[in-house]
Amino acid sequence: MKSEPEEFSIDALERVGTEPWTGVRNYQARNFMLKDMKVGDPILFYHSNCAVPGVVGIAEVASTPYPDPTQFDAASDYHDPKSSREEPRWWMVDVRFVRKFGRTVALEELKARADDFGDFALLRRGNRLSVLPVSAAQYKRILSME
Repeated sequence: MKSEPEEFSIDALERVGTEPWTGVRNYQARNFMLKDMKVGDPILFYHSNCAVPGVVGIAEVASTPYPDPTQFDAASDYHDPKSSREEPRWWMVDVRFVRKFGRTVALEELKARADDFGDFALLRRGNRLSVLPVSAAQYKRILSME
């Protein structure tokens, strides 16, 4: 799961413990949360749009998916007037802090070892999704790079 550290960082997650992952407005990313994530699944926490983008820690899925309340709030940047409480369009999960890495596993390092990752969504050109699938082998490989 990607987040800009200026918006919400691994340090912020550590402070609060658990946080609702609101504001996802891409259907593919939403579907990963809605259909693929299960309570207890590990999450690689990734800082994007910063000096050194990369994986900075581990979190875990802390809830089953539920409707993102920001879609109903007209004052929210994530309001969706086409969504309703009866038929929500946007779903989310809560994310719980597990641990911060001792260092950032930088995107450049991951790209340099792209052959080790196979078809890894994070390394695809033009990828902008905030929620991406990671295979067990890819997850272990990133942990080994910490």
